[in-house]
Amino acid sequence: MLETDRLVLRRPESSDFGAFAQMFRETEVTQHIGGNLSRADAWARFLRDCGHWALEGFGQFTIIEKVSGAYVGKTGFAKYERDLGARAGTAVETSWTLRTGFQGLGYAREACRVAQSWYDDRVGGPTACLIAERNTSSRRLAAHLGYGEVDKLTRPTGTIIVLRRG
Repeated sequence: MLETDRLVLRRPESSDFGAFAQMFRETEVTQHIGGNLSRADAWARFLRDCGHWALEGFGQFTIIEKVSGAYVGKTGFAKYERDLGARAGTAVETSWTLRTGFQGLGYAREACRVAQSWYDDRVGGPTACLIAERNTSSRRLAAHLGYGEVDKLTRPTGTIIVLRRG
């Protein structure tokens, strides 16, 4: 478990799934990552996030707001086994996804910083992230976290920026 002044980051638990599934039905959340997910697709994604911890020793952290105990979202690391382009230099990706009501409060930056520090100390090595070209807020956060653009990929949903750290 990791903590900041306002947040707790921990491995996902089965009780997180309801809020997780709801998050992936929020258009503000999913507009740059492929659109809303059905409950079944959200379940598959949730299981993927949980499985990384067992197989890789790292994964996505659930983010909880300390004061309310509310599910904020998730951030962490994964190997999605997808094409990151020739210049990514790693198979490990970082990502962050926050529920609409918790965006704009600095929680993503706070959670990502502590997760990145954990990764650097426990696992180490470069990480990459894929961000839709139109997603300016995530691109700003990635830059703040030390990620730099290394490539652009064209996908059916539009242009994706490949960023790398380390």
